[in-house]
Amino acid sequence: MEINKGEVAVLGKEFFCEEEPGCLIEEEEKELLEFISSGNLEIDRRLEGGIPAGSLCLLEGANDSGKSIFLQQIIWGALNQDKTVLFLTTEKTSKEVLNQMESLKRGISDYFIIGRSKIFEINAGYVEENPRLSESLLQVLLECIQRCEEELVLIDSLTIFAVNASENAVLNFFTECVKLCDRGKTILISVHGYAFSQAVLYRLRSVCSACLELRIEQVGDQWIKTMEIQKLRGARKTTGNLLSFDVDSEFGLKIIPVSKIKA
Repeated sequence: MEINKGEVAVLGKEFFCEEEPGCLIEEEEKELLEFISSGNLEIDRRLEGGIPAGSLCLLEGANDSGKSIFLQQIIWGALNQDKTVLFLTTEKTSKEVLNQMESLKRGISDYFIIGRSKIFEINAGYVEENPRLSESLLQVLLECIQRCEEELVLIDSLTIFAVNASENAVLNFFTECVKLCDRGKTILISVHGYAFSQAVLYRLRSVCSACLELRIEQVGDQWIKTMEIQKLRGARKTTGNLLSFDVDSEFGLKIIPVSKIKA
């Protein structure tokens, strides 16, 4: 029986997929993904390209674990990819954000002046004094994201709203963010782990297409910052990709080799 070249190609593909189910689909899917680069080659390598565009990313971590610096690194990388960025912050003023990024050699003042990047300050003190307004303000925050034209939206952090709003309100906020990501936006949200119960945190992780956890850990006599990639859409490894880093005034986020940590 003769088999033409087209049939050989089809048969070859079928046999290949029998051995590794879904492998071709996953590879094609990965090739089609667009990524938001961090501007740091090593971080992008660990993220297998960067933050997938059109994804909702949850960034968990304690105080001083590096959440804000990581988000600033993503802002810098995105702007250098000609993306437009909206940064919503409860942690710092616009001036403080710009000055900090400048000090880390990740200055974005020029982008800020021409409107490619926008920074909106959220008065955390007002939210603390009026906790009953948290759910209403969470809805206002959502409407702001819905109306904005920027491709990348970052929130640092959602904690002040989450600790005072109901679980249903928080879950609804994340669900609506997923819908916005399905329409093309990329959204990164930082939170402190204590803001949610374990049950809610588990549900939020399942809703998000990327989950990163930042920690401060002691190794020998050193305290280091670590980031664990718990979940990442399109990645070959779903969990366990761990990297250690420090904040360098010359390079921003700087990856620390394992050999140096153990020394």
